Amino acid sequence: MLRIRKSAERGYADHGWLKSYHSFSFAGYYDPNHMGWGNLRVINEDRIEPGTGFGTHGHRNMEIISYVLSGELAHQDSMGNIKGIPPGDVQRMSAGSGVTHSEFNHAKGQATHFLQIWIEPNVKDIPPGYEQKTIPSGEKQGKLRLVASPNGEAGSVVIHADAKLYAGLFDGNESASIKIDPSRKGYVHLIRGELAVNGQKINSGDAILLEQENKIQLTNANKAEVLVFDLAAC
Repeated sequence: MLRIRKSAERGYADHGWLKSYHSFSFAGYYDPNHMGWGNLRVINEDRIEPGTGFGTHGHRNMEIISYVLSGELAHQDSMGNIKGIPPGDVQRMSAGSGVTHSEFNHAKGQATHFLQIWIEPNVKDIPPGYEQKTIPSGEKQGKLRLVASPNGEAGSVVIHADAKLYAGLFDGNESASIKIDPSRKGYVHLIRGELAVNGQKINSGDAILLEQENKIQLTNANKAEVLVFDLAAC
């Protein structure tokens, strides 16, 4: 079964310094029909204005992935990490037993555009952790590149969750397919461009929710950047 979630159906918040689209219920946006999908709890598409950002705040027992699209995200946390996250990098923070952090855009004249992703962990109260890796565009062009997984295979960041995250860039005749256990759930988030997922066409910001499917097949691309999730059904 496939279900399309159109970009315009997402929640939206404009805080002036921050503009955010919420795929699932988050903060002031509440939709009982969209509380998450499997163990995927949050996908926020955020744009932070120059010289602003999220002040120090806390998290607990959540796997948090940042995927930067443009600009640069400045990260600082209670573990002692002070990092810049440019486009092409994937950052993973395991909140575990508790962590505080801040995220800012220090660039002048350019918004930072990124995806904030939360996945529910399968272990709780572990020591908090941090990991960041650069994934070159060439490793995503015309293929699905594993960028987050439970065991760090294929050079992916390690998440303490029963989930895998792939990223890909597709155009023209480029296509890819992955197998998925029908007892699990799949989720495809199209960052930009156009793409067909198992024959269903979607556009920038759209998503497809999959269950009882045995594959996720991407075809008919037009300058597409996409994230594909293989998720526990919960």
